[in-house]
Amino acid sequence: MSRTASPPAQDFVPFATAALDFHRELNIPSGPLVTSRTELDALHAHLVSLYGLLDAHAARTGHLVAAEGDQLRTARTRIWQAAEHLHAAYHAAPRPGTGEVPEPEACRAGLPEGAPELTVCQRHQRTAHLVRRRTTPADLHAPFTGLVRR
Repeated sequence: MSRTASPPAQDFVPFATAALDFHRELNIPSGPLVTSRTELDALHAHLVSLYGLLDAHAARTGHLVAAEGDQLRTARTRIWQAAEHLHAAYHAAPRPGTGEVPEPEACRAGLPEGAPELTVCQRHQRTAHLVRRRTTPADLHAPFTGLVRR
């Protein structure tokens, strides 16, 4: 089995990076001072997608190059931790119009904001099930998740 894969037909990751940079340049300097719940939802979706990409790379690479697989799994864990923080920020942000902040328990109901606009809680719960299968609680709560292999 070869240790190198053929190049992808089209590498879209640089386009995603450029789109985020473009979005930041256009919207942050002149945008509102407080991040909207819609923006937090979109950022959470982006991190969950990135988590899936890193998960796929970690699974494939770990079988061939253990040290690289360890680093990819660590990156995957850190991305999930960032998604957890975005999810918490979403719930800390006031609702548009009313300014009300929903109770954290509302997340367990699935869609505290109502379908179909913002599905951050459904996405978060769905991904959390995958995270629990792939990661130990110790990994998720460790201050440093990087393994060092030499």
